[in-house]
Amino acid sequence: MEIDYSIVKDTMILRLKGELDHAVAEKFRTEVDSLLQKMAPQNLLLDMGGVSFIDSSGLGIILGRYRQLQARQGRMAITRAQPQVRRILELSGLMRVMGIYTDETRALNEL
Repeated sequence: MEIDYSIVKDTMILRLKGELDHAVAEKFRTEVDSLLQKMAPQNLLLDMGGVSFIDSSGLGIILGRYRQLQARQGRMAITRAQPQVRRILELSGLMRVMGIYTDETRALNEL
């Protein structure tokens, strides 16, 4: 899993590439938590355009970061999820608690 990040106003954008599964979940969680602590953004946008697979471990990591942001009055959104990943996000119910957008600009405007 590769992570590239940038900050736009009060939102951290994480651009992800690879598989978000059990094999990388702990490393991913540690890296994202470190970035969130260091940069302290109000909101988080996950650009999942480069994510080819996600499993329950990946979903748990996303939900955990959502709860962290929610606890400090922040918001979280996902953008550019590939069809197979989007389907898993739909089935998991994550789409009901956070915005899922087709493009970054719209997501940033909604956050």
